[in-house]
Amino acid sequence: MNKVVLVGRLTAKPELRYTASNTAYTRFSVAVNRNFTNADGKRDADFINVVAWRKQAETISKFFDKGNLIALEGRLQTGSYDDKDGNKRYVTEVIVDKVELVGSATKKEENAQNNQNIVQNQPDQQTNWVY
Repeated sequence: MNKVVLVGRLTAKPELRYTASNTAYTRFSVAVNRNFTNADGKRDADFINVVAWRKQAETISKFFDKGNLIALEGRLQTGSYDDKDGNKRYVTEVIVDKVELVGSATKKEENAQNNQNIVQNQPDQQTNWVY
């Protein structure tokens, strides 16, 4: 069985491209936080390369943007190619079967909204104390 489920943030706006036979595709990367913290107490992320084809590629490139939280299901696929210098390069990618926009806000927008909520929920700084 070859099945991958990821929830992470897009590292860039997915760009729609077409093969020579006019098949739509997009390649993008998803930053997925690890389930544990590092020695500094921070969460590291893995950057997973993803490919979507045809209608899903069109949908992703149209409705998804950098920083969006995305959930996807797919399969791992490995391959190789020769680079411009003749060196063999190996790639591992997730090929998308299903995709879902988890939240409409980017991380930056969520942080701004959270900061605004904190400010709005703080008590008035000019409280009169009665003793």
